[in-house]
Amino acid sequence: MIAVWGLTWKELIRKRVTLMTIIMTVIFWVAYWFVADAIAGEIQDQAVESSLDIINKFTSSAMMLTLGFFFGAFAVSFLAIFSSVAAVTGEAEQGVLQSVLARPIQRWRWYMGRWLGFVSYGAMYAILLFASVIGICWVETGVLFELPVLLKSYVLFASVVPLLVTLTMVGSCYLSPLGNGIGMTMLFGMGWLGSTIGRLMGVRRPEMEGMQTIETITGLIKLVMPADALQQRMLSELFSIKELSGLINLNNELSTFSISGAPSNSFLVYCVIYTAAMLAVGLLVIKRKDF
Repeated sequence: MIAVWGLTWKELIRKRVTLMTIIMTVIFWVAYWFVADAIAGEIQDQAVESSLDIINKFTSSAMMLTLGFFFGAFAVSFLAIFSSVAAVTGEAEQGVLQSVLARPIQRWRWYMGRWLGFVSYGAMYAILLFASVIGICWVETGVLFELPVLLKSYVLFASVVPLLVTLTMVGSCYLSPLGNGIGMTMLFGMGWLGSTIGRLMGVRRPEMEGMQTIETITGLIKLVMPADALQQRMLSELFSIKELSGLINLNNELSTFSISGAPSNSFLVYCVIYTAAMLAVGLLVIKRKDF
């Protein structure tokens, strides 16, 4: 299992997806720093020497971090999807899987080795992205969050990696790399759309017919693809939305990027069970599938 884990890392480093991820990450850092500098400059021009200055700095940091993690979540998610999109069928089409499984290695060990390789690779990239976004915000605003809050937020930020890798590898047992990539991208987009609709409805609560039906549909979408819902919970924990609800209303400041309707602890437990169940499905399929 450990050998497969290491080989997975070597394969990912050689892939073009890693090179493209590095290039796009550097571009993101440059663009994000310019945006953060513009937001910080605007707040500094408006700031006065009073206690309100602290609130202004915290609000500006919330705006920066929400924008940064909005695009950062997409980067981490797409890396998790496209790094593992050809985990099974892609190897089988090239004849690699047959030669590996012909050796005295249990199929579930090979599958878990691949899974651990993809998850650890995505988690390392999530650390890099998370630390860079927090660091840029700290340089521009001087706002630094407590270590326990950062650790909890990172775990939630990186939790989409095992979720998406697990779903992508299950899809890879049945679909070609191209079909699996398209399907997972559409599923992720559907989850993001459902979460966005639910977030907007939570802020504005429009009165219209069929509202209950829309809420039911968005709820079902979140259950199938909870990636963006986890992102909302991460931001809620990072900004301590519940603790600051009586002092400042960040949702009004963040507007479209509001953090309303963050999932509960029960939903987090569901996500863990959902990921574990889909991982078990993948292990069962790889054990019985003929290549």
